[in-house]
Amino acid sequence: MSKGKVWLVGAGPGDASLITVKGLHCIRRADVIIHDRLVNPDLLKQAEKNCLIIDVGKMPNHHPIPQDQINALLVKYAMAGQQVVRLKGGDPYVFGRGGEEAEQLAREGLTFEVVPGISSAIGGLAYAGIPVTHRNYSSSFHVVTGHLCQGNDPQNWHALAQIHGTLVILMGMTRLSEICQKLIEGGMSAQTPVAVVMYASQPRQRMVKGTLATIHLEVEREKIHAPALIVVGEVVNLQEVLAFAATPAAITTDEIHCENIE
Repeated sequence: MSKGKVWLVGAGPGDASLITVKGLHCIRRADVIIHDRLVNPDLLKQAEKNCLIIDVGKMPNHHPIPQDQINALLVKYAMAGQQVVRLKGGDPYVFGRGGEEAEQLAREGLTFEVVPGISSAIGGLAYAGIPVTHRNYSSSFHVVTGHLCQGNDPQNWHALAQIHGTLVILMGMTRLSEICQKLIEGGMSAQTPVAVVMYASQPRQRMVKGTLATIHLEVEREKIHAPALIVVGEVVNLQEVLAFAATPAAITTDEIHCENIE
């Protein structure tokens, strides 16, 4: 039996219509789809009726299917000759463990391909009216995680406080107050603008703004919770000017032809 292939596909920040054409093409031709919790269900509806769909989603502090078991599933179905799509929120290589999965596939001698997606760190903030860079405010941006792998050294927030530019923090909601305090202790002004965007790019998107000193109070008051993006920097001040109302878009790209996934 010939071996199959695995596509690590980025599903984008949440709006199903932000999937790439190639990503949609892979979904529609997959034998097996192994997906994360934050993948829009509308994308799964694009799969063939006989496609096996496996939910391996992780909740904060609760991983019912450990990463090594997810890796094993990818290997299992690819070894069985299946066309496998590993569907991940955002981009597979931006804090999505896509690199770990690709390493495992490479070790097993399996063919794989990465289909990049729109990262929530950029696309999600754009939907909230916040550009990560702007010539008048920030010429760089830095994306970090608020949740490191167990056993790794903690994030150096004091060093990050010294870096000019926009700071985007993923998976940091449970430590929001602590992170803000450490950035202040590192030298960042307590009045630095901060925004938190929940369910970015989706119809239920919500956002609160404040400063390093006040954002945790705003989040508590408005009951904002994960999944959410944290953005720190002067670009937050552009939000009221650049905010827009997204137009709902159905996934209707049947007329677009891509190469077959074989």
